[in-house]
Amino acid sequence: MKVVLVSALVAAGVLMAGAVQASPELATSAGCMKCHDIDKKKKAEPFKAIATKYKGKAGAEATIFKSITDAKGDHPEMAAKPEEIKTVIKWVLTL
Repeated sequence: MKVVLVSALVAAGVLMAGAVQASPELATSAGCMKCHDIDKKKKAEPFKAIATKYKGKAGAEATIFKSITDAKGDHPEMAAKPEEIKTVIKWVLTL
């Protein structure tokens, strides 16, 4: 039983690490990089500035997700799926 549990945890960790590593490419394919850059200002704040702004704040992922997906907000509509947006947000917060 312990072996199964440990194996499941290791597998989940590997899958999550792969998703986070794929996020720069995902951010590009989702269209995020049209307005954002990692460390330079384009049309919008750089991802590193966003990460600094939300560092250590509870609910940061949910707050960012809501601001991106809120139809009444000023963020352009995205073609990305909600899961993809969440993956990019998690990656941005690691910068």
